[in-house]
Amino acid sequence: MNSDLVLHTGGCHCKKVRWRVYAPSSIVAWDCNCSDCSMRRNTHFIVPSERFELIGDSKEFITTYTFGTHTAKHTFCKVCGITSFYIPRSNPDGISVTLWCVDPGTLTHVEIKCFDGQNWEGSYEQTGIASCSKTTDEEDSK
Repeated sequence: MNSDLVLHTGGCHCKKVRWRVYAPSSIVAWDCNCSDCSMRRNTHFIVPSERFELIGDSKEFITTYTFGTHTAKHTFCKVCGITSFYIPRSNPDGISVTLWCVDPGTLTHVEIKCFDGQNWEGSYEQTGIASCSKTTDEEDSK
């Protein structure tokens, strides 16, 4: 996969929550079957938190839901209810960006992998998902 970073923008349905994120144009997205993701049909990709930024007054329109371990911070728009990003349990140092909330035109390829959120601990160990929120010195110098 191409690791050159490009600027992606996106947000919620009503556009009260807007953000920008630096990620490759070719990404790996995760389709999770945990109780929350399966109800929302959430497919997301994970980036280091320093590559994600809210735009304008977006923070005013965000509320957060937690459950279980309370590690994941499920953010959503107070107006339209869309979760365009959140802090995942698998990567509390990163941001999960909802694939379908990225504005068209900057993603060139998406590989979708499965994360078995119903068997979270085993899937966490097997998939290597924890590495998705890490940067390397080579990537940071670009």
